Amino acid sequence: MIQKLWQKKLKLNYSKSVIDIVQFGSSVMEGKEARDIDIAVVFHKILLKEQLEEAQKIKKQLEKESDKEIHISSLDLDGLFDKSNFAREGIIFYGKSLISGESFSKKMGFMPKLQISYSLEKLKKKDKVRFHYMLRGKKGKYGLLREYGGELVNPGMIEIAPEYEELFVNSIKEFVSDFNVRRVLLLR
Repeated sequence: MIQKLWQKKLKLNYSKSVIDIVQFGSSVMEGKEARDIDIAVVFHKILLKEQLEEAQKIKKQLEKESDKEIHISSLDLDGLFDKSNFAREGIIFYGKSLISGESFSKKMGFMPKLQISYSLEKLKKKDKVRFHYMLRGKKGKYGLLREYGGELVNPGMIEIAPEYEELFVNSIKEFVSDFNVRRVLLLR
């Protein structure tokens, strides 16, 4: 069974009070094996009791689709954006909609991107070339940028989808230790 539920066309039954059902956490990250699947059900303003009941119905449906344990949380938009909500960044920035299959932030008019800045100044020429091959590819073999839909924004900065953060960071660490990762939400 798959852990990336948003990639599967799920036929979930849910009420009109549900804005979205979002998978987030380690289960959406490429290159990570998650122990469980974190799901947030985002509601319009309804009673907490109704939120919890609806979330449990959704959880039962999702448990049939995965062999991993499902952790489900329910919240309305106020709760989503509340500063005490520690899952806020994970849901907004990394979250994937189980309804649309796209990034949750896209529903709000944003596109999440990671911008990784790096410097190759201290590298030897052969290591600079190897770094370039890692990003761009060599002899017909795809590099990380093409394989995962990344983009070289300018020399020393790449832009990638959030779910590939671990994969790119680990690959870059093999060459340079001094790099910066910025999380940005771009207007669509």
